[in-house]
Amino acid sequence: MPAQLDGRVAVVTGAASGIGRAVALAYAKAGARVVVSDVSESGGHETVSRIAAAGGTAIFVRADTSSPRDNEQLVAKTVEHFGALHIACNNAGIGGEAHPVGEMPPEEWNRVLSINLSGVFYGMRYQIPQLLRAGGGAIVNMASILGQVATTDHAPYVAAKHGVVGLTRAAAIEYAQKNIRINAVGPGYIDTPLLENLSDEVRGALVGLHPIGRLGRDTEVAELVLWLSTDKASFVTGSYYPIDGGYLAQ
Repeated sequence: MPAQLDGRVAVVTGAASGIGRAVALAYAKAGARVVVSDVSESGGHETVSRIAAAGGTAIFVRADTSSPRDNEQLVAKTVEHFGALHIACNNAGIGGEAHPVGEMPPEEWNRVLSINLSGVFYGMRYQIPQLLRAGGGAIVNMASILGQVATTDHAPYVAAKHGVVGLTRAAAIEYAQKNIRINAVGPGYIDTPLLENLSDEVRGALVGLHPIGRLGRDTEVAELVLWLSTDKASFVTGSYYPIDGGYLAQ
């Protein structure tokens, strides 16, 4: 039985660690040739090494998702190396500093929005023409539970993730009849390096927000992203899929 993504080429941004690395590994295990992208070269090369050790095929391309030119070059290098592009997971993102809206530095607002929202747009802007040339494909954008609800002191992140959901839906209906499916995933709090510096008290409070009684795992998010990227999800587009241990059900 052939792997679900045999013969396909996938790009994953923010793939040097956490959810992005898990997605890249899942894509490679399913048979895709993977372009690992991040601003962290050491982490990106580590992801490539892990894919190679598992028998997969991958290369690393450094790109800052807040740069339109970097996104354009990422796609160009993907096609140059592998000949096409069929799948993209726009995962790169940052948490940002904690400030209430009335005290939020404008430069911090712009920094978070440039990576977490504009970065997703820039990615799709250059990915979609190549997906069209390949006859279609799938894009999965990483949103958050905070793409549906809010939390205090992180307005740029909340606004950006709400924007990712809207951007995903808008693009999905534009390309629905052109064989490109575009969906968003909304993780709850996932046990990744982004949370490693939290105190035990804060970590315990985050666990308590999830009815399932624990934080999520990056591999669990990757399984959902993988499904949305395969033909098994052939009738799914313009959707937002939470994966949050019951967080949004409360």
